[in-house]
Amino acid sequence: MLQYSGVARKLASCGFGVFAMDYPGFGLSEGLHGYIPSFDSLVNDVVEHFSKIKEKPEYHGLPSFLFGESMGGAVVLKVHFKQPDSWTGAILVAPMCKIADNVIPPWPVKQFLIGIAKLLPERKLVPQKDLGEMAFRDPKKLQQTKYNAIAYKGNPRLRTAVEMLRTTQEIEQRLHEVSLPLLILHGEADIVTDPSVSKALYEQARSADKKLHLYKDSYHALLEGEPDEIIYQVFGDIISWLNNHVEKI
Repeated sequence: MLQYSGVARKLASCGFGVFAMDYPGFGLSEGLHGYIPSFDSLVNDVVEHFSKIKEKPEYHGLPSFLFGESMGGAVVLKVHFKQPDSWTGAILVAPMCKIADNVIPPWPVKQFLIGIAKLLPERKLVPQKDLGEMAFRDPKKLQQTKYNAIAYKGNPRLRTAVEMLRTTQEIEQRLHEVSLPLLILHGEADIVTDPSVSKALYEQARSADKKLHLYKDSYHALLEGEPDEIIYQVFGDIISWLNNHVEKI
């Protein structure tokens, strides 16, 4: 269950078609590893990729749901802002609506890094704690992450960090614009992305159909880093919500 493919297989085993992509510079995609020169361009790539899939005749008329975990949650919301009426619903797992305060450098350091990013955008100069230890509650699953050969390692690149910060600040100001059916899942003990902003998203979204699940004592990696019983619970909540929304159509 450490890879997104495990999530995809689980959803597929329940009868759902799953389409995913590696962002440029991530996974097996081309580009400098872990480098996001423009979050908006990344979102445009996602929109283009899935628009081509949805145009295929065999998928016409079928419901389509966005699914995003962590940074993917920010991508989902930005896609929704660009295509407010194009999706049946969205599932957000520990979405990056706001990076937790203890992950962001102190204000003077942050301002210095933002300035340096204009000159050295690709450099890995952003100080950061071990995100694996912060995200994974189950120590055995944390150990298994060491064998993920394609995962990005090292400190964030300067431009990537600036783009993520800028994006979360924008999203936090636009929570009230979210209007599609929404399922939000977040660990209450998440110290990577701020669960209080998931609560704010639930409260401020103008969606008539929205649901929030908070998991006591759970960390950031709800689908990969928790004890098995929590992972099964989270998957169960996702499948139940999807089944309910497919039946309504």
